[in-house]
This record gives sequence, C-alpha cells and structure tokens, in this order.
Amino acid sequence: MAIAELLQHYQQRIDHYLDALIISEGIEPRLQEAMRYSLFNGGKRIRPALIYLVNQMLGGGDQQADQAAAAIECIHSYSLVHDDLPAMDDDDLRRGKPSCHVAFDEATAILAGDALQCLAFELLCNASQLPANCRLALIDTLSQAAGHHGMVAGQAFDLRHVGQPLTLPQIEAMHQHKTGALLKAAVRMGAQCSGQASQPQLDALSRYADAIGLAFQVQDDILDVEGSVEQIGKPAGSDQAQHKPTYPALLGMAAAKAKLTELHAQALAALTDLPNSQHLAALADFIVARDH
Repeated sequence: MAIAELLQHYQQRIDHYLDALIISEGIEPRLQEAMRYSLFNGGKRIRPALIYLVNQMLGGGDQQADQAAAAIECIHSYSLVHDDLPAMDDDDLRRGKPSCHVAFDEATAILAGDALQCLAFELLCNASQLPANCRLALIDTLSQAAGHHGMVAGQAFDLRHVGQPLTLPQIEAMHQHKTGALLKAAVRMGAQCSGQASQPQLDALSRYADAIGLAFQVQDDILDVEGSVEQIGKPAGSDQAQHKPTYPALLGMAAAKAKLTELHAQALAALTDLPNSQHLAALADFIVARDH
C-alpha cells in the first residue's frame, strides 16, 4: 500500500475511533462541540499514523495501538487550540477554518483544550487490551513529551523569544521540544504498544524521530513563506509577520532547504537496520515533500 493510501487508512481508522469518544451530553454540550470541532478540523493524523506504523513494523496489531493513537491526537489537538489563542500565537485560522476561540469563544477554547488533554490520559489508563506496565509506560512517555520537558517548554521558549535573534542550536532545541517531542513520543509509543522493541531498535527509532521531527518543522517554516492560504490553511508569511524565529529567517531559504534534505537523509539512515521499515521511510519522504 502506498504511503498516501496508508495514511488515509489510518486517518479513517482514528477518526472513526475519535468520533465515538465525544458525545454531546452532560450539563454543557457546547464544550463537547468545541472539542469535536478541534479534533475534526482536517488534520493529517501524522502522530497516530506513526504509532500504528511502528507498532505494525514490530509485529503488533492495530487494536493494540488504538487508544495510544487517539490519546496523542487529543494532546496534539489541545495544543493547537491553545497555541491559536490571542495570548499565545493569536491565529484566527487553523487549516483554513476559524480557530476554536473564533468559532466559539476564548473561554470555551481554553476549556476544550483542557478537556482534550484530560481525555488523552483517560484513554491510556483505560487501554484494557494492554498490560498495566505498558499503560504506565505510555502515560509516562506522553506526559513527558507534552509537558514542561517537551512541547510546553518549546512553546514557552518560542513565546519568550519572539522578535529576538536565535542561534541555530537554539532554534533546533526549541523545535525538538515544540514539534519533535510529540513525534518522538509517537514513535516510542508505537514501540511500547507492540511490546516487542529491543533497545537497539528503540535507539534507531529515536534517531529517526529526531530527524523527522526537525524536518517537519523546517518544511512548515518553508511553507509559511512559499505556501498559499489554500495549501497551509492560514495566511502565508504569518510567522514572519509575528517576527517568529524560523529556519528560512535564520539561514535563508536555500540553506533551509538544504537542511531539510540533510534531515531526510538522517531519517532514512536511521532505518537501515530495522526490519520492515519501508513505510516509515515513505513517511519521511512524505513529510519533506508535503505542500500543506
């Protein structure tokens, strides 16, 4: 199966799973509406797909990975809701649609993000098809990647340095936290779901995840300059308008594209000794070639 078809397959699988999770019931159905709006906003589901692909590569069945895949997408969706808020990145569009706080209101968006974060860990706690030690490992991996050691730290660093010049090590460290931490968690969680990863395999997968995590951000930065609102779902140049540190701004466009090529090669090299890794290689190809 080609990577585009495989991504669509896993996107449909996780969408179906997520659709059954959130029902508009309780004392405030508008909260669930905002949660659903944020979950089903056209995302590519790259992080759930990584969990499924790594789990499958190591001999696991898809059902073993469903809750982990749903949990990481809840965390990713919550982070986007909060990132778009006026106090954060102040973006009115997300993938071509009004951001959650625009479609609803700021308070509802904050609470929807809070609820999605809680739902992620509820899912992992209740993953009854996995042994308890595996569930604990998944919770540990996701909480560290999402919190002050990972994604939140990256966002805090980003906000603190808007308009300030950054060195290449600083910008890489920021994105390893802000974007790369969840992608690396997805790879690790896929291995944990399978229950069959050796330490050398985990080390190789970590190198792969580090490379695609940075590559994902470099391509995002390139698209912010060269993409259209139809492609990227927000006005092109929004990062530049907000004086945010990006790879093209720091290195120039030609060097940013060279960096993307280098990271792609590193990702493929990390897979050399892993069995049945062709789908992960194809995903690395997809990440560096995508136009949205």
